[in-house]
Amino acid sequence: MILDETADIIAREGVAGLSMELIGQKAGVSKSLVYNYFDSLTDLLKELLERELRALRLLQFKAAEKATTFEELVRGVTHEYLDYIDRRGLIIERLQAEPSVSEAQDPTQYDRNSSVDYLAPIVAKQFNMPIELARAATDISFGLPASAGEYLLRTRMDLQDLEDLTVSMIIGSIAMVRTDFLTRKQKLKR
Repeated sequence: MILDETADIIAREGVAGLSMELIGQKAGVSKSLVYNYFDSLTDLLKELLERELRALRLLQFKAAEKATTFEELVRGVTHEYLDYIDRRGLIIERLQAEPSVSEAQDPTQYDRNSSVDYLAPIVAKQFNMPIELARAATDISFGLPASAGEYLLRTRMDLQDLEDLTVSMIIGSIAMVRTDFLTRKQKLKR
């Protein structure tokens, strides 16, 4: 309840005027009860950011698990990311702008290594490429949804069009690694 109310305040008013007293007041509890759960405002905001990013990753993981094709995998994960940013991105953006709250520059940084560990072998098999190259291509491609999410918040582009564009860019870039990058690295055949 405290985290939910804090998220609502941040979405409406930002972080600047936030206090434990205001949060307690809006949540209908005493300031001391808020302090009972969180030692400081910074701890509360860190917990809220962690909750938001964990919820996003869980949605993406569920989408990945349901996929039966590579396109469904990329589309499902991208859809969940952009949909979450559309609904909750302002909260995440405002929390991440607070230096005491977040070291991460974008939501794709949260639990990134385990996500890459999950996806890289799939990319390696799907595109018949060495795992090291698949890992690099997967890790680098994480920047595309982050950029799309920032673009969405800045421009309010149609969500479906942005999803389609992002999916095309991710799949296209990985496909080009296979057809272009690896071809250029092959020994010359005479």
